[in-house]
Amino acid sequence: MIIIAESGATKTDWCAIASDGSCQRVKSAGMNVATMSPALVEEIFSATVPRLNPSGEKVSGIHFYAAGIIRRGDEIPESVRPLDTVFRQYFPEAEIEYASDLLAAARAVCGHAPGIAGILGTGSNSCYFDGKDIVKNVRSAGFILGDEGGAARLGRLFMSDFLKGLVPEPVSSEFAAAFEVDYLTVVQNVYKNGAPARYLGSFAPWILERYDSSEYVRTLVEQNFQDFIDRALRQYDIASHPVGIVGGFGAACERIIRRVGERSGVVFSRIIPAPIEGLIDYHRA
Repeated sequence: MIIIAESGATKTDWCAIASDGSCQRVKSAGMNVATMSPALVEEIFSATVPRLNPSGEKVSGIHFYAAGIIRRGDEIPESVRPLDTVFRQYFPEAEIEYASDLLAAARAVCGHAPGIAGILGTGSNSCYFDGKDIVKNVRSAGFILGDEGGAARLGRLFMSDFLKGLVPEPVSSEFAAAFEVDYLTVVQNVYKNGAPARYLGSFAPWILERYDSSEYVRTLVEQNFQDFIDRALRQYDIASHPVGIVGGFGAACERIIRRVGERSGVVFSRIIPAPIEGLIDYHRA
C-alpha cells in the first residue's frame, strides 16, 4: 500500500492505494507544516489512519504534499520534522517523500511527461516540469507584488478601484450594500489583520457573479488572467508544452481562462480543482 496526502490550510486529502489497486479516500483537517505541533499532528493521525487503512495492510510508501516544503536532496526538510516523527511512529518501514504543492500540481496535470503547471487559488504559482522535477519557477511574489490570476489579486484590483470611486454603477452600490466596506474597515483588514490575501480573495465569488452582466467586471477578470499568461506563463515554452491548471479558483473560472488563453494562443490541457485525482494517476503509473 502507498499513501498520498495533499494538505492545504483547511483540509488534507488522503488516498491509500492498496496492493490490489483499490483506493480508500479520506479527508482530514489541514496541516500547516511550519506551525503545527506534534500533538495536533498525532491527533489528526489517530483519527485518520484507521479510516485510511482499515485492513492494516503494510504501507511501503508515503507521498506528502503541502505548501512551504522545500526539498534539498534526500534531507528531511526542517519544516516537516514534527510531522515526520509522527509518520514514522505509524509507518516505521515506509519510504516517505515530502514535496511542495507546486510539485503536486505538476504531477497532477503533467503526469510523467514534461509540461507547464499553474496553481490558481487564492494566490497563484507556476512552473516548468521536465517529467521528474521542477526545473523552472517564475516566482509568484505574493498578492501585493504578483499572484497574477489568483482570487486575492482580483479582489485587490477591484477593491482599489472601489475605494477610488472607479467601479461603475450599479456594481459599486451593489457591492457597498453586500459588504461592510467602508474605508477604515478595509484598511484594517488589509493592513492590520493577519490574513489580507484571504480577505481580498473572499470577494472573488461576488465579483465573478457579475462577469456576464458587467463590462467593467468582465474586463477586470479577463485582465487578471491575461496578466498570469503574460507575466508568468510566457516565460516558459508554451508553444511546445501543454499547460495545466490546478486550483479551486481556476476550476471555477475554467470557461473564462480557456477563452482568454485562446486569444493568446495558449491551449490549456487540464484544469482541475484539486491535485489529488491526478496524483492518484501519477503514483499508480
